[in-house]
Amino acid sequence: MLPIMADTALMPIPGALDPVPVDRPGAANGITPRTDGRIDLIGLTRQRIAGLFAEAGLDPRQSKLRAKQMFHWLYHRGVIDFAGMTDIAKPMRPWLGERFVIGRPEVVEAQHSADGTRKWLLRTADGHDYEMVFIPDADRGTLCVSSQVGCTLNCRFCHTGTMRLVRNLTAGEIVGQVMLARDALGEWPKGRMDVAEEEDAAEYRADGRLLTNIVMMGMGEPLYNFDNVRDALLLVMDGDGLALSKRRITLSTSGVVPMMARCGEEIGVNLAVSLHAVTKEVRDEIVPLNRKYGIEQLLEACAAYPGASNARRITFEYVMLKDRNDSDADARELVRLLRAHGLPAKVNLIPFNPWPGAPYECSSPERVRRFSDIVFEAGISAPVRTPRGRDIDAACGQLRTAAQRSPAGQRPQAQAIEAGTTVSAVQPAKTPLRA
Repeated sequence: MLPIMADTALMPIPGALDPVPVDRPGAANGITPRTDGRIDLIGLTRQRIAGLFAEAGLDPRQSKLRAKQMFHWLYHRGVIDFAGMTDIAKPMRPWLGERFVIGRPEVVEAQHSADGTRKWLLRTADGHDYEMVFIPDADRGTLCVSSQVGCTLNCRFCHTGTMRLVRNLTAGEIVGQVMLARDALGEWPKGRMDVAEEEDAAEYRADGRLLTNIVMMGMGEPLYNFDNVRDALLLVMDGDGLALSKRRITLSTSGVVPMMARCGEEIGVNLAVSLHAVTKEVRDEIVPLNRKYGIEQLLEACAAYPGASNARRITFEYVMLKDRNDSDADARELVRLLRAHGLPAKVNLIPFNPWPGAPYECSSPERVRRFSDIVFEAGISAPVRTPRGRDIDAACGQLRTAAQRSPAGQRPQAQAIEAGTTVSAVQPAKTPLRA
């Protein structure tokens, strides 16, 4: 079981469909609390940092200037020590260190799949575990980011859904995953910034990016942690910081209809919807949230999603389950539904990734191809996703923290990942971590 700290109770769930989102105790105004009394700056905007500097004693003008410098060092340069901030006066750096900290998630374990997929088991400061996954491809690298510790949706095909929901991750804990991945991949710009006019262009560089895309498809339902997810992604998209285009970020939801419009308006990223079935009976079983927000209501919300167009299609995720949702009739009904709502859509067909005790089997390759052909012939893109990271339980629907899968004494020793290093030397666990 995950270690539960005295100040962090399990999230109360009054009903299977209406979880009460609980933030980390003590988290306020976007700040991730710490036991040492210092304030973690990760997850905070320039304005919030300036306010904290003013509260700590700097005058307003100095606070604004230092906050601008700090934001650059944190989110653009990835510095994790105030001593490395070369354009901030040396006497001020210890002052900062006494009051503030630059946080990163604790790495409990790092695994490297045979296919290049990388998975990190991370731990919050209050002792809860969650996971993130990096999936490299020939022309992109995608980081799968978690938004909650555990999940409450109980989607029957998903191993993560068998966990208890503990709490929401803070904005700092969410954006910290992106920063940790950049640390591990060595993707922060190099060079000095203290004397810009003397800086050699060859000295300041951004290495070829491996991390190009982010998907909010890790543990948890992002739209049940909307404020923290929004604040984290706005930092990721900030042109003066991590500077990742909103077109390279996708948020996946199981269909929290009331929050979908706000997602489009306030975040503006690409939308992916876990559909997985085309009838009420089957989707009620596979995605219990359907009992609250049905297929028609969900598709209407998709049609109204701000920014949806042929150039920015909505992605519908569809896990292929043998003899449950994979018939020719299911494929034709999927086409009918998407056409009826005039949706600019792409359908990702996902071969079911098995886990011990799962109630389903994966559709045969022939059945998956036939389903895909029917959708393609109707003029809707329906690629079949290649399973990645199965050997380290990093594939879609397989995330479930190792702390719940095996006793602590049987887990491989944590691999320390320091800023600027790569994880190429991290080897797969000799015994895959499974339930």
